[in-house]
Order: sequence, then C-alpha cells, then structure tokens
Amino acid sequence: MGEGMNSIKKQARVAGFLYLSIALTAPFSLIYVPRTLIVPGDAAATAARIQASEMLFRFGIGGRIVSATLFAIVVLALYRLLRRVNQTHAVLMVTLALISVPLSLLYVINDIAALVLFRGADFLSVFDRSQLNALGYLSLRLHSQGTVVAELFWGLWLFPFGLLVFRSRFLPRILGVLLIINGFGYVAASFTGLLLPQHADLVSRIVFPALFGEVAITLWLVIMGAKTQPLDVPASSPGAGGAGDGPRAPGLRPGCA
Repeated sequence: MGEGMNSIKKQARVAGFLYLSIALTAPFSLIYVPRTLIVPGDAAATAARIQASEMLFRFGIGGRIVSATLFAIVVLALYRLLRRVNQTHAVLMVTLALISVPLSLLYVINDIAALVLFRGADFLSVFDRSQLNALGYLSLRLHSQGTVVAELFWGLWLFPFGLLVFRSRFLPRILGVLLIINGFGYVAASFTGLLLPQHADLVSRIVFPALFGEVAITLWLVIMGAKTQPLDVPASSPGAGGAGDGPRAPGLRPGCA
C-alpha cells in the first residue's frame, strides 16, 4: 500500500510540473505577443508591427502549438492521478478539456494566414496593400474570437476536475472549490465575449481573481504533491458505485458529488 501511495505522490508531482510548464509558456503566446504586435482597430499599424517583428510573431505561433500540446499531456496526467476517485468524472474531465485542444490548434491557422497576407505573396497581387492589411487583421480577429470559444471549454473541464479533487481525500478540498470557481470565471468570460462583447473587458477584470484556482492546484501539486494516505475505498472495486461510477469516499454526504 505504501508503494501505491508513493506512486500517487509521484503522479501528482509529475502532473504539477507539467501544469507549471504551461503557466510558463502560455502567457508568452496568449498575452505578450498579441499585446506587443496587435494594435486594436488599426490594420495598417498591426501589419507594420508584425512585419517588423516577424520572428516574434512566429515564436508566438509556435508557443500556441506547444501550449496546446502540453495541455493535452497535462490532462492525461491528471486523469491518471484522479481516475481512481471516480472514473466517470475523470473521463468527463478529459473529454471537455481535450475539446479545446483542436480548437486552439485550428485557430493558429488564422495567424499563419495573417502572416501570409501581411507579407503579400505574388499570388495576392490582385489585392492592394490596404486590402491585404484588412484581410490579415480579420484573420487575427477571427483567432481572437475563436479563443473565446475555446475559453468556454477551459472553464467547463474545471468542474469535473474540481469535483474529483474535492472527493479525492489525497488533495485539499479547498483546491477543488477554487477550481470550480475558476471554471465559472472562464465560462462567464466566454459567454460575455460571445453574447455581450462590449462588456468583455469589464467582466474579464471582475473574474480575474477567480482564475487563481489553477495557480493554486499547480503550486500545490509541485510543492506538496499528494497526501501519502490511502483512499478509504479501493480504486476500482468490481461493481462498486454502479456501472460507470467510481467509489464514493465515506463521510461525503449524498449530493456532494
């Protein structure tokens, strides 16, 4: 049993370090590069900045691909750690999380298209410079709107993730609560961006503190790992909890799930 608990602690640390790698790479491509190169509402100025810093823009594209790939690996690492808590919720967590990966990669194509348009290849000679700039800026705007869609799933997967952490008994319950609050923050920001875009910036500022949940779980996994105490119920008892449902830890009230 002690060997199994050491395995849980090791899995928690691995998941934590993978999660931390996203926290170190994603802000560069998702925040720094767009804020540095994109001038809101000005296609010509945006085109000029991207042409002058093309390598930075390309690194931003590469960073998005790396971040999306790392995210898929993180989710699978978390599934390995938490599947013993409840298989059904763990599968739901993975499904909702991985939906965002192809979306994120798909919208990278818009950045590549913008770069082609701003550079003005020979086959685009039928368009004048202002038209190319406008089309390129449109591609960047489509990527931005696509990110709002992906943001919805960045929030939804945190609900089963938070519930799994809350029920795990080898991670603090407060982390599960913070993850669920984090999920509501992402969902609120996403729906605002889709339905009331004029209020998107305001809502993003309001919900920003709620996004601390992922930071908290990442730091806990890296620093503390997981408790080296066994679950009260075996991970996969035949027939326990009904078909497709993982074991319920004793002491949890019905309806907590």
